[in-house]
Amino acid sequence: MVARSTGKSYLGEALTHNACLRGREVLRIQFPKILHQFMAAKADGSYLKLQEQLAKVDVLLIDDFGIVPLSEENRRDVLETFDERYNKKSTIITSQLQVQDWHAAIGDGTLADAILDRLVHNAYRICLEGESMRKKQSFTKGV
Repeated sequence: MVARSTGKSYLGEALTHNACLRGREVLRIQFPKILHQFMAAKADGSYLKLQEQLAKVDVLLIDDFGIVPLSEENRRDVLETFDERYNKKSTIITSQLQVQDWHAAIGDGTLADAILDRLVHNAYRICLEGESMRKKQSFTKGV
């Protein structure tokens, strides 16, 4: 899902809410936060446990993919996460970037190819267009 403030996070959360109603285990996380969790888990020795948790959750929603630059270590962590989930569990990605810009945002051509290979080929894409929902909400609140 792409676009700026058009409701992509809202739609992602609606999809995960529906999964919850159907008895699925879901996890929603902001992309920058998951990168910090990877670093912290490596520091305290819980990295494998974190990767196991991310691999087994039925639906993983990663909000704001590509909003921060990735280090080499981040790219490997992201690849490992998506590799473990590929063809086994559902992953929802929201991003302000167009999918064609993800390769450049990830960096490192080889790892970007590997990451995107696990994300985009079997994906359903929903591209949202329109005015910012936040802007619309501020007008309705009289701000």
